[in-house]
Amino acid sequence: MAENNYLVKSVVADGMFRAYVIDATNVVKEAQQRHDTWSAASAALGRSLVGTLLLSSSVLKGAEKMTVKIQGDGPVGAIVVDGNADGTVKGYLQNPHINLPLNDKGKIDVRSAVGTTGTFSVTKDMPVGDPFTGQVPIVSGELGEDFTYYLAQSEQIPSSVGLSVFVNADNSIEVAGGFLVQVMPGATDEAISELEKKIADLPLVSELLRQNKTPEDILQMLFKDQDVKILDKMPVAFKCDCSKERFAKALASISRAGMEEMINQDHHAEAVCHFCGNRYEYSETELKKILVQMKA
Repeated sequence: MAENNYLVKSVVADGMFRAYVIDATNVVKEAQQRHDTWSAASAALGRSLVGTLLLSSSVLKGAEKMTVKIQGDGPVGAIVVDGNADGTVKGYLQNPHINLPLNDKGKIDVRSAVGTTGTFSVTKDMPVGDPFTGQVPIVSGELGEDFTYYLAQSEQIPSSVGLSVFVNADNSIEVAGGFLVQVMPGATDEAISELEKKIADLPLVSELLRQNKTPEDILQMLFKDQDVKILDKMPVAFKCDCSKERFAKALASISRAGMEEMINQDHHAEAVCHFCGNRYEYSETELKKILVQMKA
C-alpha cells in the first residue's frame, strides 16, 4: 500500500477506454477518525469518498467543484461529499455510529446501511453560471452500481465503477480504493465484452491493495496485454476548507436579534464543521465585534 495515496488516469486500447484507479486509504482513514464512524458507516462513507474522487477527477476541470448527495432509506441517513478536480474531498454522513450484521457474502452490508430507496444527486458548481444538479434514483445501495448508473443516465457515459473499503474489527480502516472505466465512442463490442469479463473476474480492489498492489498493477490486471497509456498520477487527500473566518460570516447572516440574544444569554458561541468535525469558539467580545459589523 502506497504511503502517499494517489489516483492514476489512463487511456487504454487506442482510446477505446478511459480508466482511473485509486488508492484512497489515507483519505478514508482520516474521515473515519474525524467522524468516529463504525463499520457499516465507515464502509458507506468510504465508498462515497472514493467514488467522488473518481467521478470528480473524470468529469471536472480547473476550478469546478461537485457535491455528491446520497439520500437513502437506510440507517446511516444522508451522505454528503464535496470533491474537486485537484484530488481533494471532504464528506460526512448523518449517523456515524451504525454497525450491522454481515451480509450473506460475509461482507459489510453497505446496501442495508445506505438503503435501496432514495436519491443519488450530483451538483456541479462551475466558476461561471448557476450550479447544475443531476439526480437519479438509488438503484443498489452498494454505491459502485449507483455511481455507474448516475454516469450512464446523467453524463451519458457508459462506465463501470468498483468501490471497496476494508474495515478492521476495531473500526479502523485497513485499505480503501476503487476504479472507474469509461467506454469511449470508438470502443468495439468485442473489446467491451472482453473488459466486462475482466471486471467480473477482478478481485475487490481492497483485496488487491491488501496484497500491496499499486493502482498501476490493478490497471495492468484490468487491461492485460493491452496498450495502457498513463496520463497522470494525482495525489489524493481529505481536505476541508472551513475556517473561523468563514463561520464568522455565517454567524453574521443570522438576525441581529438572534446575535444579541446569543451575546446576552449565552455569552459565547461554538460552531462545528459537518465535514471535518473542527470546532470554532467565539467569545462574547468576538460576537460583539460581529454584531458591530452587522450594524454597519
